[in-house]
Amino acid sequence: MLKLAPMDSWAIIKTGGKQYKVSEGSIVAVDKLSESDKDLVNFDQVLALVDGERFNWGKPYVAGARVKAKILENYKDKKIRVVKFKSKSRYLRTRGHRQQMTKILIEKIEN
Repeated sequence: MLKLAPMDSWAIIKTGGKQYKVSEGSIVAVDKLSESDKDLVNFDQVLALVDGERFNWGKPYVAGARVKAKILENYKDKKIRVVKFKSKSRYLRTRGHRQQMTKILIEKIEN
């Protein structure tokens, strides 16, 4: 049995093909959203929802659950280097990539 601390509330949302555990007031960096800065966005793909002692698993999503968030900024993540190398053949290719990200503030988790 899963024991939770009282007043512990969080949700697992799906956006951009990834899953994020969020709680009210938390700031999360997700893949870039199409909305612009300072907009409000609703996530309706809620996979799990915990509200105090209640625990809801979605099949695949929790019916009627929604997470409201505010977009803080769009930015580029740190650069990663992708290297292709083959030994004994003098082959070396280096490429860089910076992922577009969006920082969001979780305002409300609704059921």
